[in-house]
Amino acid sequence: MADPATYRPEPGSIPTRPGVYRFRDKDGRVVYVGKAKSLRPRLSSYFQDLSALHPRTATMVTTAASVEWTVVKTEVEALQLEYSWIKEFDPRFNVKYRDDKSYPWLAITMGEEFPRVMVGRGAKRKGVRYFGPYSHAWAIRETVDLLLRVFPMRSCSNGVFKRSAQIGRPCLLGYIEKCAAPCVGKVDAEEHREIAEDFAEFMGGRTDAFVKRLETEMYAASEAQDYERAARLRDDLGALRKALEKQAVVFGDGTDADVVALAEDPLEVAVQIFHVRSGRIRGQRGWVADRVADLDTGGLVGEFLLQLYAGEEGDAIPREVLVPALPEDVDTFEQLLSESRGSKVRIRVPQRGDKRTLQETVAQNAKQSLALHRTKRASDLTVRNQALEEIQQALDLPDAPLRIECYDVSNLQGHEVVASMVVFEDGLARKSEYRRFVIRGVDGQNDVASMHEVITRRFRRLLDERIEHGDLAGGEVDGDSGPMLVDPDTGRPRKFAYTPGLVVVDGGPPQVAAAQRALDELGIDDVPLCGLAKRLEEVWLPGEEDPVILPRSSEGLYLLQRIRDEAHRFAINHHRSRRSKTMVESTLDDVPGLGEVRRRTLIKHFGSLKKLRAATVDDIAAVPGIGQRTATAIAEAVSAAPRRTSVNTATGEIEEG
Repeated sequence: MADPATYRPEPGSIPTRPGVYRFRDKDGRVVYVGKAKSLRPRLSSYFQDLSALHPRTATMVTTAASVEWTVVKTEVEALQLEYSWIKEFDPRFNVKYRDDKSYPWLAITMGEEFPRVMVGRGAKRKGVRYFGPYSHAWAIRETVDLLLRVFPMRSCSNGVFKRSAQIGRPCLLGYIEKCAAPCVGKVDAEEHREIAEDFAEFMGGRTDAFVKRLETEMYAASEAQDYERAARLRDDLGALRKALEKQAVVFGDGTDADVVALAEDPLEVAVQIFHVRSGRIRGQRGWVADRVADLDTGGLVGEFLLQLYAGEEGDAIPREVLVPALPEDVDTFEQLLSESRGSKVRIRVPQRGDKRTLQETVAQNAKQSLALHRTKRASDLTVRNQALEEIQQALDLPDAPLRIECYDVSNLQGHEVVASMVVFEDGLARKSEYRRFVIRGVDGQNDVASMHEVITRRFRRLLDERIEHGDLAGGEVDGDSGPMLVDPDTGRPRKFAYTPGLVVVDGGPPQVAAAQRALDELGIDDVPLCGLAKRLEEVWLPGEEDPVILPRSSEGLYLLQRIRDEAHRFAINHHRSRRSKTMVESTLDDVPGLGEVRRRTLIKHFGSLKKLRAATVDDIAAVPGIGQRTATAIAEAVSAAPRRTSVNTATGEIEEG
């Protein structure tokens, strides 16, 4: 931890013009980028008493070891330069802005003497009826504005309501008849509550009765020659129909159903449910929960159904519940729900049609919900620090592993063996440091030998960097910070120059032993190593007979699992990319007149054999350098090529070429 006083600029040396500044750590890495209208007061604010700084700012200035700035002419230029530097250096202390707001609800405060309709977010309260959640607050406000013509209930805040009552004059909504003005006694509490209940009934899906009632009143007013009232009812009817149009019809048969989908990982499960009434989506709910028991998807669905409908009765339980997998005792669940509803309830997995389509949409929402939950959890600085401390304690490391590297191997039945290296710094992915490896010294399907090769290659590069830049050969050293980890010409980190605080391999004892053997052969004894086995999420250490078991709720285990999954994803993407290009090349080898250069152009344009097979002759001919005759020959070659089906040993998926 550095003392900010050791690198504080001299008084008067900081200019008062607009500019952008960078804080660097002892290794020369940029840890924070900021801009200022006037550099002097802004930078001076960082060098006050640490107790007066925000905890995150205090951590930043004690992590940094130097500060530098660039003067620009205008604030616009400062903003542009700040953006460029943040994009280039990805500083660890700059906030990554993400849309993590909660979804809005439409709420009616039935617990108040004069209920109020409003749009809000956050936790639910007693005495309030909620509808939604919805995706956009502006869409709800538009709907409310339309419905207040028909249901003129109160929508003002308590302060506005009390002020209007005191002065004896309603607000604007009262004058334009979008509020019954209970604040000045135009309606009493009982009459206003009836309006609020009608509003709630309409939002709850009972729309036909209100539409028919308005039509009846409109025709009656017309027959009585009360044309002004008839016109007003006609406009109200139009507002209701416009509001109904905003709620998309998803089931043409008008089914009442709840559509459920799950997104799972070994530690957590995200649940999303769409409530469909009369064929229209009336609401959406979602949760992310910890996985405690080792249940399959059907078991998770069973637990969810029990918790969702426990204590419910009548119309709160729909006629159909559409799920991704049936629980083992589905008949029992159907019987329980049918008794609570008072009529038959079916639980089933949709196979085709609009119901299948909607469930796929709900499943996408569940996946995004889980991804957002992971992102929010990972972006919390306190949680990340806790995770690193838990890993340090569990593995008995001398320091918290601020830089973690994880390695994974992927192959297809022994062919096209590749490996990935992903890097997490301070608990966050450092994608600019990711690396891919093509395994060349291993024959067939041998994950252990492949892991030995990739660890050897990575850490041999580390030794080469140390020798080249002074750590092992007595060469130039940058002050007291050890080897020169940053290129003095570009200011960017050297590849493979940093020693990780922890190496994680995807696998159990065999993979860990292979990685440790590679480190031993290179004479590296200052890099901690562990493996994470998928089946039970066990952490294995070299030479240990028993694994380290972290609690399933441990933030440390969550971080290790997320790093392992990222390495797995990165390896699979690399593997699929190489396999696709190899298959295209082998298919095009025998096409007459197609040389290596044009073959590469074709591969780059289409990217995969599947896309090339789907292309027309004209599409192929549109590629630069490919004529109509050659395009015809290519189309014939790819259509005649056999479609190979195989199982990816890394994912268990069936893949077609």
